[in-house]
Amino acid sequence: MSQTKVAEAVGLTFQQIQKYERGFNRISSSRLYEFAKVLDVPVSYFFDEMPSNVLAGRPMSGRGRKEFGEEGTPFEQEKDPLIKRETLELVRAYYKIREGRVRKRIFETVKALGAASHATVLGGRKQLKRMQAS
Repeated sequence: MSQTKVAEAVGLTFQQIQKYERGFNRISSSRLYEFAKVLDVPVSYFFDEMPSNVLAGRPMSGRGRKEFGEEGTPFEQEKDPLIKRETLELVRAYYKIREGRVRKRIFETVKALGAASHATVLGGRKQLKRMQAS
């Protein structure tokens, strides 16, 4: 959905949406709720990549940094793929495929690609260890 359409749906200008998106303006919980309704997602969707210590109410180290992905921050350190927005988007797209056979083939293809990639990484590590041992 475009910024203009989201803005129209919640009664804002697209410039205000850009300010929210870029982090120039803070967003209230009621406005966040409006966005969730317009985008047809739960409010928790906006917190999918938030580190567990922040979700639990514990302070985040390195507060005040401009970019959350900076090295050493909980956002950079969080590795669980199940809490990433990308995972949710992938699962939603997957289940939009109506043909069960096609969906199953995509599933098998992704599994095979993941296994091959993992084997390549492991093979590279083993080779590196052999080289370091010699």
